[in-house]
Amino acid sequence: MGELILIRHGETEWSRSGQHTSHTDLPLTAFGERQARALAPLLTDRRIALTLVSPAVRARRTAELAGLAAPRITPELREWDYGGYEGVTTDEIRRTRPDWNLWTDGVAPGPEAHPGETPAEVGARADRVLAEAVEVAGRDADEDIALVAHSHFLRVLTARYLGLTPAEGTLFQLATGAVSRLGTEHGKPVITAWNVTLPESLFPRAVPESPERD
Repeated sequence: MGELILIRHGETEWSRSGQHTSHTDLPLTAFGERQARALAPLLTDRRIALTLVSPAVRARRTAELAGLAAPRITPELREWDYGGYEGVTTDEIRRTRPDWNLWTDGVAPGPEAHPGETPAEVGARADRVLAEAVEVAGRDADEDIALVAHSHFLRVLTARYLGLTPAEGTLFQLATGAVSRLGTEHGKPVITAWNVTLPESLFPRAVPESPERD
């Protein structure tokens, strides 16, 4: 097979503020859209047979701006269900749970529609996505598969790809608008690139206004 190309969506207001965001369907910020467009040069030389994308608008918009054609919406790529911690920052959670760790403790129960997920449940979803990718790779042995999704889910998926537990996704920091690649070496799963972004100077957060003309 080729490689799995993992793409985290561009910035949203909540990713910028550190609020946990799973089912809340926020759009990209203007900076997030520039991040997404900046992904295109990182993908130009790749032979991508299939793009799987989370249903969230922030992921779908990132795929579109990055120039990824005909993405397949894949519900299994949704972000970790944070349950009662949706919209809450880690600092806020630790005011009442000082030692809280998402990777080992999971989340507080949420409403019926979004009750929250354990690390093991997110890991099971990641395993299903990997199984689908392997099946496609068997038909297109030399081409890559792109997955456009979310930080915590992609970190769990990476851990599972490497044969680690879901909780060991904590080892892999992942920025907004970043590209990572998973491949093989001597038949064994490896990380071939991680958390790659272009310098922010190429798409600054504050875009200067054009000078007025007479």
